[in-house]
Formats: sequence, C-alpha cells, structure tokens
Amino acid sequence: MSNKAHTPRSVLVTGGAGFIGANFVEHLIASDESVRVTTLDALTYAGSLDNLSAVMGDERHDFIRGDITDAALVSSLLTDRSIDTIVHFAAESHVDRSITGPAAFITTNVVGTFTLLEAARNAWLSKRRRDDVRFHHVSTDEVFGSLGEFDPPFSETTPYGPNSPYSASKAGSDHLVQAYHHTYGLPVTMTNCSNNYGPYQHAEKFIPTVVRSALAGNPIPIYGAGLNIRDWLYVKDHCTAIDAVVRRGRVGQTYLIGGHSERRNIDIANQICAILDEKSPRATGKYAELLSSVTDRLGHDFRYAIDSRLIEAELDWIAAETFATGIRKTVDWFLSNPSHLQPQE
Repeated sequence: MSNKAHTPRSVLVTGGAGFIGANFVEHLIASDESVRVTTLDALTYAGSLDNLSAVMGDERHDFIRGDITDAALVSSLLTDRSIDTIVHFAAESHVDRSITGPAAFITTNVVGTFTLLEAARNAWLSKRRRDDVRFHHVSTDEVFGSLGEFDPPFSETTPYGPNSPYSASKAGSDHLVQAYHHTYGLPVTMTNCSNNYGPYQHAEKFIPTVVRSALAGNPIPIYGAGLNIRDWLYVKDHCTAIDAVVRRGRVGQTYLIGGHSERRNIDIANQICAILDEKSPRATGKYAELLSSVTDRLGHDFRYAIDSRLIEAELDWIAAETFATGIRKTVDWFLSNPSHLQPQE
C-alpha cells in the first residue's frame, strides 16, 4: 500500500454538526477551494445546524440528516457522491451521560463505526481503491485511562485502559478501525486528542458551564476539589492537525494530538473568572466567589496528558494557540454568542 500524500476531493464528515466536527467542516471549506464536503449528522442533543451557519450557504457543502448506524444511507452516500475521504467524528462523548445511559454509547461509537467501516470496505476495496481513499477516525486520550501526577504523558505506544463506558466504547471503535486496516487493507489513519475547547462547544461541557454559571450569578460547579488535570487543545488547532494527518499521515498510523497545556480544573475556572471580571464585571464582588464544590464524578480519571512529539516531528504540526490565548478567544466567542451557552435537549 502506498504512503503517498492523499488529496481529499469529496469528503464525508460524520458528526459534522457537533462541536469539533463543525469547526473541521468550516476549516476544510475555508482552506481548500477544490474540496466538496458532505456533513452527516443525526442532530441529537450534541449537534446543531447553528454550528454550521458559516458553511450552509456554500455550494461546496451539503448537509444530510441521518445516523451512522443506517447502513443503507451510509453506503448510498459513499457511492452516489464518490466519497474518497471519511473523517469520522460522530460519537456520543459526554462521560457523565455514559455513566447514566451507556447503551447509546455502544450503539453510536461501536456499531456506528463498524457500519461506516463496512460501507467503506464495500465501496472502496471492491473497486481496488486503496491509494486514493482515506478513512480517518477521531478518538480521545481517555482510551488510555488515567495518569498519576508524575507519570509520563500518553504516547502512541501507551496500552489501552479505558475507565468509563464512554472511553471503553471509543477504545472498541479504535480497535475496529485498526482491525479493518490490518485484515482488509483499508487505508486508515487515527488520532487521539486531549480535551478540546473553543467555539461551538456544547453548553454542558466544563468550560461553557463555568462561563454560563458565572454570567448568571449561579454557583460554578467544580467536581470535588477541582484538582483533576487535563491537557487542553484549542479546537482550531485540532482541526489543522487532523487535516495534516488526513493528507500526509502514514496509512495505518495513529497520531496523538495535544496542546502542551496541562491545567487543573480549579485553575481553569479561576482563569475564566478573571477574564470575565475584566470583560463583563459583576455589580459586586468577583466571579471566583461563585466557585462551588459538587460531588465528584464516579470513577473520575485524575489526569490526562499527551506526548505529541510524533505528529510535530513527522508532519511539522504544532498548536498555534497557548492556553492563555485560546481561553481568551473562547470566552470572547461565548460572550458574543450567548445562545450557545444554553443547554438544549
């Protein structure tokens, strides 16, 4: 199988009305004038056409409402639209929801990924298309489990050790993708990223929750003492990394994407409060006075960290935003788009 550069022409983006997917669709349409993009999204609570407002009027973009577990729909899209590139974001991704309702995570993340892989195998390999097609699978650092405070960061060789129904379902999908490469020769690439933040992030996630609660004058919920550590990646940096892997990554290779921005949750909340004190001050007092400890998440992983040296060295990619610059852009965006702070079912 050739490892020559891949040039996407007709791209299917699954989950493209969600947080990261919508940013990627926007990036792709803006950065490549020759590409056509089909967005497939079921528009569950996590997806919204509002997230795609920047591209819905573009003649090179089409939106299809549908489920990745619908084998007939997926197969017809690949054939009718001559899809040569699949970028697979579609997933149930909220850990708390996976604890209270794990079934949907198995259906979407495992069965859905299997359905896409089968469709790609049938559409591409039956026609002996290997050099001009690509299946890119977007995964998470949570499949590796939890790190101690002084453990080295996750790398491409870290053993899997998922701890939640969400991360276990993503681990299962990762293994399926690699199996289809090794068994059938399907041309795949895969990325595992750290925590994303930025425009269009769903309102129930940590950073939008801090902003929303603060602006409303409500208690800002922090799990436990807020000492859990995550590596944070600005979503637009994630998009450029995925684009680099799709076009120039080695077939069959996994790349880890991180932002070199490990932070404790309590420190992030305080940083957001300080930005809001500057940009939208309270009538009395500081926003940090609203910080409030809540019962910790079941099985809460202590720390995630990413060693992204492989993608940096091999594909000459590096995050453009520091956490300081990225979090300011994020807070500014939510202040300018307050409707995105409201949870919707």
